[in-house]
Amino acid sequence: MTAASTSETGQPRKLHRNLSVWEAIGISLALMAPSMAASINPQGTATTVGRAVPIAFALAFVGVLLVAYTFVRLTQRFHHSGSVYGFVGATLGPRAGVISGWALTGTYTFYAVVTSMAGGRFAANFLDHLGVWHNPPTWSGFLLGALGMVIVWWLAITPARGGTRILLAAEAITVALIVVVIVIVFAKLAGHSAPHGLGVDWSVFSLPSGIPLSTIFLGVVFGFLSFAGFEAAATLGEETRRPRRDIPRAILGVAIFGGVYFFVVTAVEVMGFGTSARGVTAFINSTSLIGDLGTAYVSSWLGTLITLGAMVSAFGCALASTVGASRLTFAMSRDGILPARFSTVSERRRTPTVAALAVVLAVYVIIAFTWFALGGDPFTLFLVSGTIGTLILLVVYILATIGMVRLVFFSGDNTIRRWELIIPVLGIIVLGYTLFRNIWPLPTGVAWWGPSVTIAWFVVGIAWVLGRPAATRRAGQLLTRSEGLSGSGSATAEEAASPVS
Repeated sequence: MTAASTSETGQPRKLHRNLSVWEAIGISLALMAPSMAASINPQGTATTVGRAVPIAFALAFVGVLLVAYTFVRLTQRFHHSGSVYGFVGATLGPRAGVISGWALTGTYTFYAVVTSMAGGRFAANFLDHLGVWHNPPTWSGFLLGALGMVIVWWLAITPARGGTRILLAAEAITVALIVVVIVIVFAKLAGHSAPHGLGVDWSVFSLPSGIPLSTIFLGVVFGFLSFAGFEAAATLGEETRRPRRDIPRAILGVAIFGGVYFFVVTAVEVMGFGTSARGVTAFINSTSLIGDLGTAYVSSWLGTLITLGAMVSAFGCALASTVGASRLTFAMSRDGILPARFSTVSERRRTPTVAALAVVLAVYVIIAFTWFALGGDPFTLFLVSGTIGTLILLVVYILATIGMVRLVFFSGDNTIRRWELIIPVLGIIVLGYTLFRNIWPLPTGVAWWGPSVTIAWFVVGIAWVLGRPAATRRAGQLLTRSEGLSGSGSATAEEAASPVS
């Protein structure tokens, strides 16, 4: 049985406010998927900067911290299930807000595709290692990824409290296993007992000869892809008990953890494979970075276990992506931008079941189009969807940062120190240059799909906004009246200026 988006009293129906800070952390960690990201994403960076993978991830960490400042300041004032849809709408106007909401919905949807394909590939490898499915064909990633999305849909429509606890537990276990492997690998490197006579090599913190500094920004995009989703807790603003305190804590905490984790893990990964040309080639061609290190430095059973953990992480990230996209779809539908059907909330589950179903169906359409129409393979879909999602996300981060600057520094608010303006300005510079460096010159071949679909997604969103001016104005009115979107009037000046502690 379902309920409409308004209650019997005519008030907008709200989501159940029952989450703690740890469950908000869980949704951000699950979407960031540090265990899955560490097993795949550094390979993309290595193709451009060689052994200097940790430098690219360190630069991405700096960029993410600059963006985290934006989300901390915004979530100290606003708590809205639409995340940047609400933030940008309240600071730059309803048109910009709707475009941002549409954009981030695209990011989460494409990330659901990315992670379902990663999960499908890991699942195929795991079944092969167990002897259940010998030498699975390439299309097995499509099939297993699609089957996994059935479970993802079911978990996405359950109350978020249980879902986020599952995500947090699964990711914590997998990350713990990875940390164990990294510690063992580094110990053997330091003790000169590593395979092939490898040892600790600090050259991973320097650029190889002949690679200019600007090239590092080509590799940074995979760093941003690894961090993507650290802000996902913002979509739970209407379901967290103390959103103005807990959501900023979750966002900043996950960003800091991710930075330290990725910097250390990528450094040891590169050292573990070796910094020579042969070692970097083996690093790039690995099917599972942590799994291969576990097999080489510890035992094959640990490598298989890491593969299982990466699979769980991937589908956990698919779940977090689906939850984020469905909350955004729900928010825009409730505010009159999308069809009202998407704002339906289950009377029993108190979750946006129709919006969640729409997101999962969109994932299936993308998988089917790639599999049957284009004749593609799961890994190529993984790469292209990841590129699309990340390019869209960089634009969203820039819009959110501009909105935060306007709200905090140019609205007469004297509670924030003026020198802090340099933080978002630096963030815009880093994000803008990274975006430019990765889309120009335009790529050719399969890589063409990345910027092309990104541009098309924004064109559709802008056209929709321009074609529905009345609905956009109504959304703006609803945004300013919605709980948590009344700016500093709903939060004391002390709350807005205080650090996240």
